[in-house]
Amino acid sequence: MSLARFFCVAALAVASPALSHEFWIAPEKYQVESGGNLQAHFRNGEGFEGRSLSYFDQRSLRFEMIAGGTVTQLTPRAGDKPAFTLPDGTKDGLVVVVHETTSSSLTYRDWEKFLKFAAHKDFPNAAADHIAAGWSQEKFKESYTRHAKALMAVGAGEGADQPAGMATEFTALTNPYAATFTGEMKVALTYNGQPRPDAQVEVFDRGPEDAVTITLHRTNAEGIATIPVTPGHEYLFDAVVLRKADNPDSNPDDPLWETLWAALTFNVPAR
Repeated sequence: MSLARFFCVAALAVASPALSHEFWIAPEKYQVESGGNLQAHFRNGEGFEGRSLSYFDQRSLRFEMIAGGTVTQLTPRAGDKPAFTLPDGTKDGLVVVVHETTSSSLTYRDWEKFLKFAAHKDFPNAAADHIAAGWSQEKFKESYTRHAKALMAVGAGEGADQPAGMATEFTALTNPYAATFTGEMKVALTYNGQPRPDAQVEVFDRGPEDAVTITLHRTNAEGIATIPVTPGHEYLFDAVVLRKADNPDSNPDDPLWETLWAALTFNVPAR
């Protein structure tokens, strides 16, 4: 880790104690030459720094690649790391890797941690809703799912993203690899197929020297965010849905809350 990276992460840790673990698809290379080999890791961590996770069937609801309008189901072996490998011979164009996980859960034993998380992810009414429901503040569960995309390029990388039908997702409305890209990344954020207006988008921006900056943005009334990006930088866009779990009172051990995490990763070529 570079010195600049170390101080950036340290500062964020102090400034944002509620910072939560993100999940994203991390290509080894976002761009390869025509016919090149694409590989990508699943990563989980904070501040756009995380450990690589192996692929396991029981943790994956869907895993696919979309290229040239064709959807290809991905079937890696259990334990594969990197999770995504596309062999040589891939046609030129934009490659969109899509991964949606099965549900996992965590237990909150500290009410303050939940409050910090809800505030950080922009859900100011969560505490009041929790208390109004009469739920325990001492020990309760949350279930969570991940809904991740990565934009990768073979050759010139021309092409367009499209909605993949995930429970929540980003759809890129601009292609950062296209020759006509103007430096503004436009994305649509959806939940259950509908736009998410006035929703928070957290942007992780990694520069060439490995330092990461984090900024907050919002979608407009149509659920679209337009975010300036910098050539030579790598990006993770993150947005979270926090909702009450279905029938949380049916079993005291059932989760009370559900979070759905949308993620989009891409690189802006240094032209």
